[in-house]
Amino acid sequence: MKNLLLTTAIILSFSAPAFAGAGHDEVKTEDHDGHGEMKADDGHGDDHADDGHGDDHAKMMMIGMPGDPSKVDRTINITLLETDDGEMLIKGDDLDIMQGETIRFMVKNVGELEHEFVLDTVESNAKHKTEMAEMAGMDMGHEDPNRITLDAGGEGEVIWTFANAGTFEAACLIPGHYESGMFREVKVAEKMAQADVQYSTGTIKKIDAKGGKVTVTHGPLVNLDMPSMTMVFRADEAMIAKMSEGQDIEFVEERVNGKLTIVKMK
Repeated sequence: MKNLLLTTAIILSFSAPAFAGAGHDEVKTEDHDGHGEMKADDGHGDDHADDGHGDDHAKMMMIGMPGDPSKVDRTINITLLETDDGEMLIKGDDLDIMQGETIRFMVKNVGELEHEFVLDTVESNAKHKTEMAEMAGMDMGHEDPNRITLDAGGEGEVIWTFANAGTFEAACLIPGHYESGMFREVKVAEKMAQADVQYSTGTIKKIDAKGGKVTVTHGPLVNLDMPSMTMVFRADEAMIAKMSEGQDIEFVEERVNGKLTIVKMK
């Protein structure tokens, strides 16, 4: 009799999974009050629900995401180099950026060594720097959209949309280069509400595309507390491409590197 009961129990124990295994595997999670809750595992294994935008989630980073070349707001020129006293530097234009801006970084390596230009958080750069040190001598095999590696004399571009405000970093993570000074702070200012943006009005009188200058007869410059007059403004290549002589414009002006600059147009 005992052998019969034992045999029956064994048969039942092997039969039970047939009823539970017909659907998704179940994973026990705990809610905030500590009670267990059974949830079906949908097999995605990530923090995002599958809403049809998986590619966007994969591209998005704390610092932002790859930018659309047709929607570049302005260009920032970057130079990578070494100095005679052993420093390695990232030089070039200011890295003060507005949240939501799409920037084309024109990067040129004028040094005698290979360098890279990486945009990320300070913490992520530190992590990747450690990984690269551990893999020294190995071919990484790919370029990320926030990174460009250039041989001596090489040049290229990174187009990036800065989705979030904060303090980030541009760096070279090749072993020893960061420690030699090859990093710079990237400040992304919080985007103002549209109602807070003060647009000035004016008429374009002359364009010097080669010199990056535009002459505008304008009304009061509210942002800079300046009266109506005719003045020469700086503007980058992408901005000038949208301009023509005689055009009436609404624009936002700022002092960039001490020079009056048109940074935005309607």
